[in-house]
Amino acid sequence: MRLEDLRPAKGSTKKRKRRGRGPSSGSGKTSGRGHKGLRARSGGGARPGFEGGQMPLYRRLPKRGFLPYGGKLEFAVVNVKDLAARFTAGSVVDPDGLVEAGLIKKSGRGAVKVLGDGAVAHALTVKAHRISESARQKLEAAGGRIEVLPAFKREATTTTRGAVST
Repeated sequence: MRLEDLRPAKGSTKKRKRRGRGPSSGSGKTSGRGHKGLRARSGGGARPGFEGGQMPLYRRLPKRGFLPYGGKLEFAVVNVKDLAARFTAGSVVDPDGLVEAGLIKKSGRGAVKVLGDGAVAHALTVKAHRISESARQKLEAAGGRIEVLPAFKREATTTTRGAVST
């Protein structure tokens, strides 16, 4: 057997249909697109989700949920028990320190919230964007300090008039 003797298996290939090559070809003139209409046009065809005038599925289904303008603010959550386990007495706990300790991801440094699950036995200086009331009480009872960082700012978005708002 030689390279030029190789052929595809019988019936596995089909000759392509040559459209618009005269009336005798069987697909001349309108080239199999029929007369006028949406699919006869260049670039024609219905948009995704179009159901021929029937109420489309995405409009028939009930709408759920709400997302505020500018998106939802997701906090990286840390509990008091994790702080007590990972940080020694008198240390400063800030978002960068939490990343180094492996408690939050690097992307979560912008919005950190401390919750009051667990107990803390030693004093810590905690710097976070939000802190729950129970966490505040537990940290202050242990002799620690709390510093609330400035509110997290979302990225600037352009409005319809071209002015930038934050």
